[in-house]
Amino acid sequence: MKIAVNTRLLLKGRLDGIGWFILEHFSRICKAHPEHEFHFIFDRPFDQEFIFAQNVIPHVIGPPARHPFLFKIWYDFSVPRLLKKIGADIFISPDMMCSLRTEIPQIVVLHDLNFEHFPKDLPWLVSKYLRHYTPLFARRAATVVTVSDFSKRDIVSCYGISPSRVEVVHNGCHLGFRSFSFEEQEATRLSISAGQPYFVFVSSIHPRKNLQRLLPAFDLFKKRTSSAAKLVVVGRKFWKFPELDAVYDSMEYREDVIFTGRLEPEMLNRVTSGALASVYISYYEGFGLPILEAFRCGVPVITSSVTAMPEVAADAALLVDPFSVQQISEALCRIWHEPETRKILIAKGFDRANDFSWDKAANEFWAVIAKNLPKWQD
Repeated sequence: MKIAVNTRLLLKGRLDGIGWFILEHFSRICKAHPEHEFHFIFDRPFDQEFIFAQNVIPHVIGPPARHPFLFKIWYDFSVPRLLKKIGADIFISPDMMCSLRTEIPQIVVLHDLNFEHFPKDLPWLVSKYLRHYTPLFARRAATVVTVSDFSKRDIVSCYGISPSRVEVVHNGCHLGFRSFSFEEQEATRLSISAGQPYFVFVSSIHPRKNLQRLLPAFDLFKKRTSSAAKLVVVGRKFWKFPELDAVYDSMEYREDVIFTGRLEPEMLNRVTSGALASVYISYYEGFGLPILEAFRCGVPVITSSVTAMPEVAADAALLVDPFSVQQISEALCRIWHEPETRKILIAKGFDRANDFSWDKAANEFWAVIAKNLPKWQD
């Protein structure tokens, strides 16, 4: 069979959530199924490291799809032409979008519907595009894959499609994330926070990730505890975010906030492992991979009590109302004052992380693909 995969977000040195999702699944699936051809479709020159096996055939088609107007051209004109040319049996699109102009069976991955619930968190044109087209993508696809039971319920509720057409494949967690020795953690703290303890926030800097409430909560924590702890913010800005700039400028302890930008996986592992706790308090998530990464690093987690985060964390994290600066601050204080709580959360986190793996996820995703392949036989 010829399996076409949208791999336009496999970008060397710039992998974000969906890019990692594609890499983790298809680096495994392609190698496990040499009997099939996998046609990777890029929208710009690609790096050879993403050609995972001999049965992967890369294609580059334009235009580079980085704008809603270009999305339309790429998915509805360039992609169908290529699918017809190569004789594809199925098209898999992991980036929330698919083609409305092909009759080839499609699997689309909808990671979450944040734009439906918080449309103002995105630039106007992007938000309008996603709210208009995503329901059409969901109805056109033969199968929708999503990453949590919460997201499945949300998709079914918002778009009125049958639950039988939505498959849940939970994300995994990279086994490379691990706990470092005390000496290695001390070295990381020396390089990141001048040797001081710190909380870590790992996420793109985007309104729904809720840094605009964590900053005042951290200010309040500092006032309550008089601690020397820092806040390390790991991630890059996606859009202009004047509200966050205003909050940061008004902070009393803004000198104790350290922005690192995006970090490569090895350094991210080290920075996470050296933290007092990972603080992941989005007000909307379809999954929440940094929760699992922190668990594997042996770090306590503070996360939100809404959407998919309780599903991922279970009882292994402190859950807070993400809209309450007071609750977030109290959780920071608990981590600072209660070493026994930290110890319990670390142990539970290690156990919970074992429930998720990319090997398991890839096997489950392949089962969905196989079920959708025309006349496929095991």
